[in-house]
Amino acid sequence: MAEENNNSEEEKSFGLSEGDVQDSDNSSAGAPAWMATFADLVTLLMCFFVLLFAMSTIQEETFKELVQSLRSALGVQTIPEAGTREGLVMQNAAPEEEKPEKEAVDEPGAMIQKEIKDIVSDVNELVMFNKLAGMVDVKETEVGAVITISDVLLFRTGEAEITEEGLEILGKIASVLKQFRYPIEIAGHTDNVPIDTTRFPSNWELSSRRATEVVRYLIQTGVEPRLLSAAGYASFRPVDTNDTVDGRAKNRRVEIIYRREAIESTLNQ
Repeated sequence: MAEENNNSEEEKSFGLSEGDVQDSDNSSAGAPAWMATFADLVTLLMCFFVLLFAMSTIQEETFKELVQSLRSALGVQTIPEAGTREGLVMQNAAPEEEKPEKEAVDEPGAMIQKEIKDIVSDVNELVMFNKLAGMVDVKETEVGAVITISDVLLFRTGEAEITEEGLEILGKIASVLKQFRYPIEIAGHTDNVPIDTTRFPSNWELSSRRATEVVRYLIQTGVEPRLLSAAGYASFRPVDTNDTVDGRAKNRRVEIIYRREAIESTLNQ
């Protein structure tokens, strides 16, 4: 009895009650105190890596400016392009001046290709809206942009005077041609059936006259004369066989040609 009283007095002397002792026992049974600090640390690390991920997306232009600045500071040493495996390992490279030279070589080629595609696209749109498929054709070739018009649409057999229907279609084509400032070659072609008249002793004269008549009309519609030229090739540049009716019909044509070298020459002026 005396011992219990002594214990009770000792608890009171330390300011502890019976309820305090129980609370202390319960708290020791839960998560340790260091877990709160650890959870805070993990949260901060997660935020840090999310921030790194967000900052890793660099705009291309910003990256190029950074590379240019580093190149200026490091002399001939070069900075690897984004996405390469070299990371920040410096490599010896050619002088900085070579890159603009390469771009200067590639740029005209891209511009020529773009202009040819624009011509083809505009003429295709004209063909579609006027339902001229099979009569007017345009395509991109190694030569350049080639617009082909059937002679059935433009001329009567053995003649070089443009028909009313042909004038109407040429007027619409001229509206496309006037959008571009490049030299235009008009080429006349015939099949291999010989012609021998007072006006046209051979297919050479017929093909040349037809090309010239097309040039004259394009000038009347407002196409710049200095951009135009005419040539007749008779039957010596066929696109199909001359042994069938359909083949000869395809060979009788007028071509409007934008040559790649002519476009390049104009762009370099």
